Amino acid sequence: MNSRGLTSTKISASDETSYDLARTTWSSFSATTKGYVNRVNVHGYQGSGGRRDLLYTDVVTTAGKALWNSETGDGDSTGLTMASNLLYDFCWLHPTAWTYWQVMDPSSGWAMIAYDQNTLAAGAVQTKYYVMAQFSRHIRPGMTILDTGVSYAAAAYDASAKRLVIVAANTGSSSTTLTFDLSKFTTVAGGSSGLVPRWNTVTGGGGDLYTAHSDTYVSGKTVSATFAAGAVQTLQIDGVVI
Repeated sequence: MNSRGLTSTKISASDETSYDLARTTWSSFSATTKGYVNRVNVHGYQGSGGRRDLLYTDVVTTAGKALWNSETGDGDSTGLTMASNLLYDFCWLHPTAWTYWQVMDPSSGWAMIAYDQNTLAAGAVQTKYYVMAQFSRHIRPGMTILDTGVSYAAAAYDASAKRLVIVAANTGSSSTTLTFDLSKFTTVAGGSSGLVPRWNTVTGGGGDLYTAHSDTYVSGKTVSATFAAGAVQTLQIDGVVI
């Protein structure tokens, strides 16, 4: 590449299918080889398994490289598996990019929107599409990802808008109430009268699909919401100052 004048081209490696294999491959590189690599790409096909935390340590903390989850997917059309694994990535992998295999797929399980590979006609919108919206429509470029200390919730902060976004999932088989402690923030006001807008998707079917609700409020410096079994919710807390 250098001989062809491509000296500014950045190299990523190695797009292994799993977190643990990515660690093995990275550790097999010599110091010279590692020096050529700008970013480590890994695929998320190990699902809920694998030492995401150790891969982050090896690549980012120790080597100072960027880290992406450059491809991931699963056959669960409800989106709950995707949400759970994405939240694990937020908690342990800390990638600066996260890429789903493909939004449209002929397999209804893998698809967010299914399509007929013979006619190329779009088909059913899967629940997974709405689950993705819980994340992608609220955690936006430029926001700061915060450590929640748990693997079932991710948080992002927009300093200019003074807005905190929390996306959480209940992967259990029964309803539960989750309470988020915001006491480390200087100010937690919420919207009008402390309103916390929330969006809800029930992955088990027959319920909300990225449905907006206006029935949740800040209480002191806590916010609580009831999650149905398999629910993924987004909470938007405005008036938050670090």
